[in-house]
Amino acid sequence: MEKVILYSKENCSLCDKGLAVLKELQQEVLFTYEVIDIYQDDKLLELYQIMIPVVKIGEEIVSYGILEKDLIRKRLLRQN
Repeated sequence: MEKVILYSKENCSLCDKGLAVLKELQQEVLFTYEVIDIYQDDKLLELYQIMIPVVKIGEEIVSYGILEKDLIRKRLLRQN
């Protein structure tokens, strides 16, 4: 089963929408996800501060900013 990482931060409306996208996709595709707050790690903050939310599957950044549901779905289905 794929694991999706959602890099996020508190009080971020785009991040909330991104999480909603992942929850919608779980109705279609089997995967788990973990939400990681970039403000808990200086390196993550440096990497993703202006990009969040960021969806990463494996080593690949699949979508960021306004998340593209279709793009994430295609990537998840490619592995299943």
